[in-house]
Amino acid sequence: MRSILLLANFIVVLAMTSCSTTNKNEEEADSKVTTPVTVTLISNGSINKVIHLMATSSYLKKNVVKSASTGYITKTYCMIGDYIKVGSPLFTVKTKEADALSNFNKNNPGFAFNGEITIKSPSSGIISEMTKQANDYVADGDQLCTIAEQSSLAFLLNVPFEQNKYAKTGTNCEILLPDSTHIQGVITSKLSAIDPISQTQSFIIKPNTTLLLPENLVAYVHLDEKTNINTQVIEKSCVLTDETMENFWVMKLINDSVAIKVLVKTGIVTDQQIEIISPKFELKDRLVQTGNYGLPDTARVNIIQP
Repeated sequence: MRSILLLANFIVVLAMTSCSTTNKNEEEADSKVTTPVTVTLISNGSINKVIHLMATSSYLKKNVVKSASTGYITKTYCMIGDYIKVGSPLFTVKTKEADALSNFNKNNPGFAFNGEITIKSPSSGIISEMTKQANDYVADGDQLCTIAEQSSLAFLLNVPFEQNKYAKTGTNCEILLPDSTHIQGVITSKLSAIDPISQTQSFIIKPNTTLLLPENLVAYVHLDEKTNINTQVIEKSCVLTDETMENFWVMKLINDSVAIKVLVKTGIVTDQQIEIISPKFELKDRLVQTGNYGLPDTARVNIIQP
């Protein structure tokens, strides 16, 4: 019986020693594991909170060219999409009287007369619509074409009523076209009516560009909602959060090989940067920029950038 107890005690001691050795080896292994990271510095600067809204291009002034007499169109000097300067010829109309007497004039040269009227452009712009072509019969006052004045190009910005305080007259904004072209613009006026379905109000933006843009082009407009200056700003990739997005933190380096978790309170968030309201960091503090995902509260790291 005594031998059995001694054997049991020996087995227990051996098992405890083995576990202790295993745990010690695991701890030593864990202490040697490092994560490659890149770091960045916090900076003091300004950050903007931007509203992204949609706008549609439109020519606010269009000139309708009409026939000055009744007759037939003998010549056309323009096509839809052409840019026309003021005073350029558009159509030649032969009056119906001249057309009726054309055969009679061949035998009576004394009664010959041309009877053709040249209709010229009243303004410079783009031919946006043509309703008549050569050999068409037109009556006095019939619409021949429509000229959209390039100088009247504007973007109609649709702003929800609760955000119209950010789209005041005189506000500068940025217009982003579908081809990634950036155009500066200014809000010049607003319409007095609100769309009954979407509850948006239209504002007129005058773009600062010489581009010949088409009508009904959909673009994005960036309006500044809020701007904070002389505040802490870091790269967006430095900040981590939990699943509920209630807690935010960064990994701060305390030396060249150890980073610790620091809870932060965030402010304005943009596509690239985040404002840190608290705590106050020093400009020399280094924060983990990449490789920080999944790190524990205290982690050994290996900086892979100078």
